[in-house]
Amino acid sequence: MSELEGLTQSAASTLNRFCLEGKSAMVVGGSQGLGQAMALALAAAGADVCVFGLGEENLKKTAGAITKLGRKGHWIETDVTNEENVKKGVDQIQGLFGRIDILVNSQGTSYLQPSAEFDTEAWQKVMDVNFKSIFLCCKHAGRVMLRQGKGKIINISSVRSFQGRAEDLAYAPSKGAVNQLTRSLAVEWGAKVINVNAIAPVFTLTPMNRAILDDPVKKEWVLSRIPMRRLGELEDLFGPVVFLASEASNFVNGYILIVDGGWIAG
Repeated sequence: MSELEGLTQSAASTLNRFCLEGKSAMVVGGSQGLGQAMALALAAAGADVCVFGLGEENLKKTAGAITKLGRKGHWIETDVTNEENVKKGVDQIQGLFGRIDILVNSQGTSYLQPSAEFDTEAWQKVMDVNFKSIFLCCKHAGRVMLRQGKGKIINISSVRSFQGRAEDLAYAPSKGAVNQLTRSLAVEWGAKVINVNAIAPVFTLTPMNRAILDDPVKKEWVLSRIPMRRLGELEDLFGPVVFLASEASNFVNGYILIVDGGWIAG
């Protein structure tokens, strides 16, 4: 077979590389918003999914929707800022699926206040939810992946990880820390065939952003910064998360994939 014939044969299977059939995923923060949307996208691409985090009723609904897509859907309610909870949950998921091929960390919260008065307890809560819990989930799910010799980790960052913002001493720094955690793990685990990447969305129509996007003045400011002149939508994360979870991204490692309609470019 010639080099061109081999390349042509390989190219013919391009779309198959995006298929997640036979894969199992752990999606943290899968009760609503970005996490819920990405859990459904992974299931639609063929993966069995366990949603993990807080909000029993919504976790159950997400797991039910995954089942309707023809995949195994499970849920575990737990506080992911507690290491023992994370460890037990990872063990449960491994028991359910036998392995963990994909980890998506989509948990998050925010808090804004003038910096000179910024509440220390609120700062700590944001850092615990947005950064500490991602570290814990990467650590314990990563142990499973290291034993398997393969895995995909996708952390959810933000365009705010690249930019300062007034009255934001917690959210933006926590997302900047997520970027550096992602890169550090990618450097350490890349040779172990574990890809660690992140997705950085712009303001997206989710419950967490409702307070900002329901304010006409703030919403107009956001739209004025986005060259495509629209807000992010949950469906905008379907393709990126499936790509980073699939064999199609096998040589993508330590990358922060910005999904922002051009916000950072402007």
